[in-house]
Amino acid sequence: MLKRDGSKEGVFLDIPHVMGIVNVTPDSFSDGGCFLNKDKAIEHGLQLVHDGASILDIGGESTRPGAQPVDVEEEIGRIVPVIEGLKGKVSWISVDTRNSKTMVAALKAGANIVNDISALTYDNKSIHVVSEAQVPVFIMHSKGTPQDMQKNPQYYNVVSEVFQYLQERIKVLSTHRIEKHSIIVDPGIGFGKTLEHNLLLLGNIRKFHDLGVPIMLGASRKSFISELSKDEPVNERISGSISAALWGVSQGVQIFRVHDVKETVQAFKVHEAISSLLLQK
Repeated sequence: MLKRDGSKEGVFLDIPHVMGIVNVTPDSFSDGGCFLNKDKAIEHGLQLVHDGASILDIGGESTRPGAQPVDVEEEIGRIVPVIEGLKGKVSWISVDTRNSKTMVAALKAGANIVNDISALTYDNKSIHVVSEAQVPVFIMHSKGTPQDMQKNPQYYNVVSEVFQYLQERIKVLSTHRIEKHSIIVDPGIGFGKTLEHNLLLLGNIRKFHDLGVPIMLGASRKSFISELSKDEPVNERISGSISAALWGVSQGVQIFRVHDVKETVQAFKVHEAISSLLLQK
């Protein structure tokens, strides 16, 4: 993994890292519209850092099921002022985008990670942007597009197919000078998956360590939680989100993309204290 000084070190391999979500959008599934204002988004990002986030993920286009694409210039206009306002306040700023032009603008503004739900496939220029910038990249598995991904997704073996897809993307990226130490994989919970698919991926998430790169888990407040419970609205899924995160920690997952940073960090501290005590005996 690349540190900010350019040296190679597994900075995302040591402890669970919490990535705080800053949605600068009017229509994100959890907090759409809450942080569309630049100053509110910056304030929210600073609060997430105070709460324990070591990474901030800044996005200007919702990719929830059914979401429509956003004009690239509008996406840039939403996120660049926020990134500029948060630069220097946290070690890692990720730009959550599928668009190469947005990646370029965000990296220029101070972002130093690219997080692409399409694994650098949506925009054929994006792989060259990441290669040229030599920054870490999060690649996710998604079946279909936000407009159609939840319309009857089917797999023969979801764990095997997601694994093979990410394995192939790592190989493709390596041919463009994007080395494994710069890649993090995300199995894409909720992106073209049914409840059963999500549970199978979570239950077998340890297998993805065989890819030889860090794993990111993004299960925060997603609909599978309410499907397992009482159909709670988004803001009442915190307990389920933390349960998924704690399961991920127990399976060695390194990075967690969450809305509720303070609560997740607290849960991780308790988990770590118990685990450390047991290891001493």
